[in-house]
Amino acid sequence: MNECPCGSGASFADCCGPLIGGERKAETAEQLMRSRYSAYTQVEMDYLLATLHPDKRAEHDEESARQWASDSQWHGLEIRSAVDGGEDDAKGSVEFVAEFTYDGERQVHHENAFFSKEDGQWYFVEGEPVKTQPFVREAPKVGRNEPCPCGSGEKFKRCCG
Repeated sequence: MNECPCGSGASFADCCGPLIGGERKAETAEQLMRSRYSAYTQVEMDYLLATLHPDKRAEHDEESARQWASDSQWHGLEIRSAVDGGEDDAKGSVEFVAEFTYDGERQVHHENAFFSKEDGQWYFVEGEPVKTQPFVREAPKVGRNEPCPCGSGEKFKRCCG
């Protein structure tokens, strides 16, 4: 079994292969997201262009995309969440993380991708990077001269700090 690059666990022939090959259409925004990732791993530029929203095609630089796809080593796709984008929806979004190596550097691409369904066909419209959330401390910060929270009676700096 040749496992599908999208990470679904199914074979490529049963998962993204039929979508990329034009044998069937994506039923959901997530299926389209997975198949577009797989298309990048397979350097299937015709599929990527065909599933790009028609209003966005003039902005598409196929040669740069082809070079990036073919020069990258693909490590995996993780779907973090999908909002709407079901069979009966007209719009949807998918938050995903794609890992790859390009020009010798391992990279992580974290994005919210937006999709639109028109005449029964799902299209990728645009994506926006997901901003890293700042760390929020759950407990108040202990000062160095405050009593140690472990209960020893010592100052924090002389005990656990």
